[in-house]
Amino acid sequence: MKGRFLVSDDALKNWRFIIFLSFLALIMIASSHSADKKVHQIAQLNNNVKELKSEYVDIRMKLMQTKMESKIIAGLERRGLKPSETPPQKIIINTKK
Repeated sequence: MKGRFLVSDDALKNWRFIIFLSFLALIMIASSHSADKKVHQIAQLNNNVKELKSEYVDIRMKLMQTKMESKIIAGLERRGLKPSETPPQKIIINTKK
């Protein structure tokens, strides 16, 4: 191959084909870079989801612990309050019509 096909009389047809192939190669490279970028973005979003799930579980566990009756009683005893020893009584009101 001495390159005569690039300078001969019908070289325009060959140049068009070479430029077309170059254009397709550029499109293929751009597409590959775009796909890689999306893969990295998906991986980052998955890591964010895992982090948020673990934070949610941690906060939910802390909430469940603070809602426990024993924790509430201990917190109120520090303020001088304690639970009643006698159970509450139900008051029934009869209305006459």
